[in-house]
Amino acid sequence: MELAILLPVGLLVVAMLVVGARIAVAGDRISGVAGIAARDASLARSAAAAQQIATDTATTALTSQGLHCIDVQVSVDTSRFTAPPGASASVTVAVTCTVDLSDIGVAGLPGSRTLHDSATSPLDPARDLS
Repeated sequence: MELAILLPVGLLVVAMLVVGARIAVAGDRISGVAGIAARDASLARSAAAAQQIATDTATTALTSQGLHCIDVQVSVDTSRFTAPPGASASVTVAVTCTVDLSDIGVAGLPGSRTLHDSATSPLDPARDLS
């Protein structure tokens, strides 16, 4: 009788530990992805190229980290990209990844978790815009 009462509680505790561990691992893996994308975008010669490079870099970094995101959003702020050479300017990248947790399949636990990372990288003040 005691086992019939404690078994569901024990399974729920184990499922919560698995979900917590997966969220912690995913949070650790997404950390730094925006920094890599911002650094690569800061080397681009145009705002459009910076946008494309940041998106490609973030997607590749998430894949190489083993994160299986059901939704990836990369936001790149290139508003200061047109600043004249010699002026202080930077590019900011924000990465959002929604990690699917539905394969755990325990009622009452979240089916997904959205994780965020952002970073800013300075543009080279001596860059050539030609």
